[in-house]
Amino acid sequence: MSGHAIEVRDLVTHYGPRKILDEINFTAAQGEIMVIMGGSGSGKSTLLRHLLGLHQPTSGSIKLLGKDITKMSADEMFDLRKNMGVAFQGGALFNSMTVGENVELPLREHTRLDDNTIRIMSRMKLEVVNLAGFEDLMPAELSGGMIKRAALARAIVMDPKLLFFDEPSAGLDPVASAELDDLILTLRDAMNMTIVVVTHELESAFKIADSITVLDHGRILMSDRTAAVRASEHPRIRALLDRTPRSDALDADEYMERLTREASRL
Repeated sequence: MSGHAIEVRDLVTHYGPRKILDEINFTAAQGEIMVIMGGSGSGKSTLLRHLLGLHQPTSGSIKLLGKDITKMSADEMFDLRKNMGVAFQGGALFNSMTVGENVELPLREHTRLDDNTIRIMSRMKLEVVNLAGFEDLMPAELSGGMIKRAALARAIVMDPKLLFFDEPSAGLDPVASAELDDLILTLRDAMNMTIVVVTHELESAFKIADSITVLDHGRILMSDRTAAVRASEHPRIRALLDRTPRSDALDADEYMERLTREASRL
């Protein structure tokens, strides 16, 4: 096994005839936080789904912990998921279950531990995310930030080697967002996890990332240490960092003129 927790090589994927990801190559070392950034439609969510084994690429390889998931059977992928935690954008808690029951789910699915041990492990992880004593509440009783932290407790309850976040700051106020960033850094340092974060939040990305991979229209513009990405003079990266609209963005007046012309031909 190489020293990389994640290694993506020559990844290509299509939706029908359209190429969505084009020759994607990057690595992430064990114990580092890698942020995947890009504008809307850049392919970052599609890339995350491939890393999670939810989509099969057209070609290329995705190695997680030294194992190529593109060649795995369903049973092999099930086993690997014991070492993978995922915190989805909306939290994805089950509303009919208590916070504690939500956190316990991976342990009940992947282990044969007794109920008491499962409850203890669940409460320990709720303590890690500063939700000690909240295990008997329902998700509807939590704030947005608390839901994100409860989902994180569930994602780490199995002590995974890999942790994936999809837009962790989405919908959070600045204080809750900063607290979540601090929590992500704590997990990296305390548990030596390799953490992949998909986000468009620049402030958060530069605060937590050891390395950043920048996507644009399904291609990697740059994959490097955070300081190198911040200093990049690449025009598309600068536009992303400076929040400059794309030069090829749709011109509203031109669009209306075109619609009017087409309507006049009908």
